[in-house]
Parts: sequence; C-alpha cells; structure tokens
Amino acid sequence: MIQIAKLSLGSEEKEAISHVLDSGMIANGEVVKDFETAFADYCGVSYGIATTSGTTALEVAIRAAGLGAGDKIVTTPFSFIASTNSIIYAGATPVFADIDPDTFNIDLDRLGKVLENDGEIKAVLIVHLFGRPCDMDRLQQIVDKYDVKLIEDCAQAVGTEWKGKRVGSFGAAAAFSFYPTKNMTTGEGGIVVTNDANLAEKARLLINHGMKVRYYHDIVGYNYRMTNIAAAIGLCQLKKLPEMNRKRFENAKYYCENIKNPIIKVPGLIEGHSYHQFTLQVEKGMRDAFVSLLQAEEVGFGIFYPLSIPEQNCYKDYNFNIDYPVTDEIKTKVVSIPIHPLLTADELKKVTEVINGFHS
Repeated sequence: MIQIAKLSLGSEEKEAISHVLDSGMIANGEVVKDFETAFADYCGVSYGIATTSGTTALEVAIRAAGLGAGDKIVTTPFSFIASTNSIIYAGATPVFADIDPDTFNIDLDRLGKVLENDGEIKAVLIVHLFGRPCDMDRLQQIVDKYDVKLIEDCAQAVGTEWKGKRVGSFGAAAAFSFYPTKNMTTGEGGIVVTNDANLAEKARLLINHGMKVRYYHDIVGYNYRMTNIAAAIGLCQLKKLPEMNRKRFENAKYYCENIKNPIIKVPGLIEGHSYHQFTLQVEKGMRDAFVSLLQAEEVGFGIFYPLSIPEQNCYKDYNFNIDYPVTDEIKTKVVSIPIHPLLTADELKKVTEVINGFHS
C-alpha cells in the first residue's frame, strides 16, 4: 500500500526525547521555550505560544485577540471542523462564506459581500487549506476596509508562503497544528504566533490556568501547555522542514507534469504552496469509481471533506445556512493522493500510471 501520509522520524528525534527523559523535566519547560522561539523565528513573527493541539491553539488565538461572546466571525464552510469548533469554544458565532472552486479557500468576493451585508462581524478566520495560501494582498485590503480582525488557521500550512512571506505573519494571530499527518509533527501539539505583545501575553495566560506567577491566577484559563517531549520532537522536525517541504513540492511538480487524464483536474504547481495535500477533482460524477480503482491498486487516498461544516450533524441545532453551492459541488469531486516526502520514484510513477489509466 502506498500510504496517503507517512511519518518522517529518525534518530534525531529519539535522541532528543531521551535527553528530555534523562533530564527528569518532561512537562512544560525550557525545551518548549526553545521551540516557541525557533518556530516564531521561522514564521518571521515575534512571539510563539505552544499548545496541546492545533485546535487549542486556534481557540486561544481567537480568545487572546479579544473575540468572544456575541462576536460574529466569518470563516469557510470547507475545512476540518476545528476551524468552526474553535469559534464556538470561544463563545463567538460562526458565519460562513463559500469557497473558490480552484483554490478551495474562502472566496474573497463572497467574503466581501458577507462583510458588506453584516456590520456586526468582528473578525475573519481564514484557512490556508491543504497548504495553499490565500491571496493575502486582497484579503488584507478587505479586512482593512471593513475594520475587522484577521485570524489565520495555518493548521495545514506550515512553511506556506505568500510572495515570500510566511503565512501566520499576516493577521492579528495565527494557529498551527503539529498532528502526525502534518508537514511536521510534535506527536500532538500546536502553536499560536503573533507580533502583538499584549495578545501573546493573554495567550500565555490562557494556556496556563491564567498564571504569570505560580498559584496566582489573573484570569480563568486552561491547561493547554505543550510538553518538553513534544517540543523536543518539534525542534528536530523544524530543522528538517525545509527539505521535507522541498520534496513535497518536487512530488507536486512530478504529478503536474505527468498526470494526463481529462477526467482528472490537478491543483497545479503553486508558488508558496506547501502541499500538505495534493487534491484532485474527479469530473463527470466519477469519484466513486476512481476511489474504487485506487483501493484496488493499493494507492492511499483521502476525501477531505465529504460534508460541509454547516451541515454536520453536531450543528443541527445551530440553524446554520447549509446552502453553499461551490462547496456542495467540490465536496463531491475532491480526492487527495499521496504527496508526503518519503514517496519513492517508483511509488510516484505507480500513482501517476493508475490515475492516467482511469477512464469513464
């Protein structure tokens, strides 16, 4: 089986974990601080606050930005559910704008219309889906025009760039995920990044039960702290990240140059894309047949996401609008294929041959 995702871990991570274990300090400590500094430097921002997951990072980013009960936040209906759950965890209200059919990211024309029609909206939470950057020039113009805050969900976009500038450095705050399927991992874990000193201080309080000084609690917070073990893995992975992302881009280039099937639409070779996923669109209602072929040929795949967020059963009592025509079409077409950096030349060739051999 050619796996859809594969961990790139080696002796460096094992040695780093052993060092933490030998130190006796396995919880949150100096290794986490080192990781926070290194990751913030990588993103080109001033502050990093490491957390237990990408989801908690996103919730903390929203709360630390001063958003909460009664605030409306516009986001995408086509993403992992954490994007919307985090808004709800913070007590705010999600509002949705449909996606662009080519990028799968939030459609900026539709976003502008939503903001124009609802003056109560306080923020926009965008997702750089599958590692593809949103158009940050246009997006910045929109949030400036309507005077709303920008939160970046970079869970799938570590290393993604827009015109040479790393995502996560544009908004009031951003959140990254280090789940094992991401471009780099800490096992579980996430991080909030920002250039705002006050926001960073609030985020650090939120993840640590509201404490600056031990047992003196300034606000009601949470235990969202990363461990030294996770941070040790992260420091090793961060050093490997440029090469791992370079290999992902090479794999994407191979697919773009060699997949030649009129039924299959490839995402194209996009500058700055970190290719967390390489997501195809299968035309002519043929996705089920295509998936059956992948299964028979033992080629791993993923369907992200079969339902829009607003139509998920857990939100049935929220009375969300569930009519998003572009999302509703795209969700029936998309299939992601293996793109991870450990793919061999033979595996890339086989995946491509299987795809090119598919026909109606």
